[in-house]
Amino acid sequence: MTTVLETCRIPPAPGGAAELSLPLTYLDVTWIHFQPIRRLLFYDHPCSKPQFLSTIVPHLKQSLSLTLKHYLPVAGSLLYPSDTAAQKPVIRYVAGDSVPLTIAVSTNDLDHLTGNHPRDADQFYDFVPPMPPASDGDGFAAVPVFALQATLFPGRGVCIGFANHHVLGDASSIVGFVKAWASITKLGGDAEFLAPVFDRGAVSDPHGWDMLNWEVMREIPFRPPVSANPVPTNRVRATFVLNRTDLERLKRSIKPGPVHVSSFAAATSYVWSCMAKSGDAVGEEAGNGGVDYFVFVVDVRARADPPVPASYFGNCLSFAAARVERRRLAGEEGFAAAAEEVGRVIGEKVNRKEEVLRGMQNWRESYEELKRIRSIGVSGSPRFDLCAADFGWGEARKMEALSIDGERYSMSLCKSRGGGGGGGLEVGLSLEKERMEAFAAIFAQGLRFG
Repeated sequence: MTTVLETCRIPPAPGGAAELSLPLTYLDVTWIHFQPIRRLLFYDHPCSKPQFLSTIVPHLKQSLSLTLKHYLPVAGSLLYPSDTAAQKPVIRYVAGDSVPLTIAVSTNDLDHLTGNHPRDADQFYDFVPPMPPASDGDGFAAVPVFALQATLFPGRGVCIGFANHHVLGDASSIVGFVKAWASITKLGGDAEFLAPVFDRGAVSDPHGWDMLNWEVMREIPFRPPVSANPVPTNRVRATFVLNRTDLERLKRSIKPGPVHVSSFAAATSYVWSCMAKSGDAVGEEAGNGGVDYFVFVVDVRARADPPVPASYFGNCLSFAAARVERRRLAGEEGFAAAAEEVGRVIGEKVNRKEEVLRGMQNWRESYEELKRIRSIGVSGSPRFDLCAADFGWGEARKMEALSIDGERYSMSLCKSRGGGGGGGLEVGLSLEKERMEAFAAIFAQGLRFG
């Protein structure tokens, strides 16, 4: 059972700007109709309830306020205009804005929650805060963009849960904020971190993609994110570890050729092929004309022309898609087919600056196409190691991305933690119970005989 002890709002510490308004770039508006991204970080930190409330919570509040002074948009709101022909949305912070913080205590079993075995997906929503509801302003809807929760497991550990509107920023941005908060919590106000860059002029738009993308998005009726958490999910969650040895064996199983297969390509392709096989096992009908898609996003900060600063806070993503015939993907050579295709897309589209940027240019057509197809996506990246956020309790024991509970299947991906898993990857899945059982058996069998 989880009990809420306190709900409060944390404003930025004094000394920052009184107001900050950020127009949305064409890379931001892409995400304006998405539901909030929800993540959990579980930490081992034996602590009593009195100690938690008297020491840890006040320190978290103080450090959060200091961090928000540097990250004012996190405390702000998305302003969505009622007249989209005359105005575009902006993210705005004004003095008095704040971030909602929930303080809770739970009697749930931390070992069970942080295990790799299948667990009821619904129980995890006790530890992530609901997004506050939108409010009506003068000619616009004001939509909060961030919320936090700290939950104590007495004598065992702490969970930091957060939810954000994707329009606020991509994984690089949100992970940067969380790591800055963790660093200030651990080291105090003198903690060093890369200062965020909010200048929207850093994102070049010589081709006028800004208005082209906005013309697409404003035609879709705007519905503020539902404040309640999306339960019941009718899913179970499980984590599958591919250690360094597994990844090397998978890569060696592919015949030498012109395509380089990275650890990312090997891991995602293996999961993609196992998903196809498990779909066949439970009688899932093939869609998309018998073709399956794997869609993933690409950080283009370093690929843009001119390059965007690494600490740019906002969305700076393009995307890529691999496609394989379902019959082939679910067959004996499914992994090899998937890995070769993902490797080819990375080599020909992602690693060539002009091609990955063209993916941004062709976003209108691609968006319409992707809405019609069945695909599997990926949430998170080993490049942005969220579990490394250390609040003074060491690295996180486990990360759970609740956003993969959505209607479309998706996997979470992060570096593996502990257990000799250095150099390995953890894949999180949220599936119906029968589908998860089929996937787990196929996943394990493939590693034994691969």
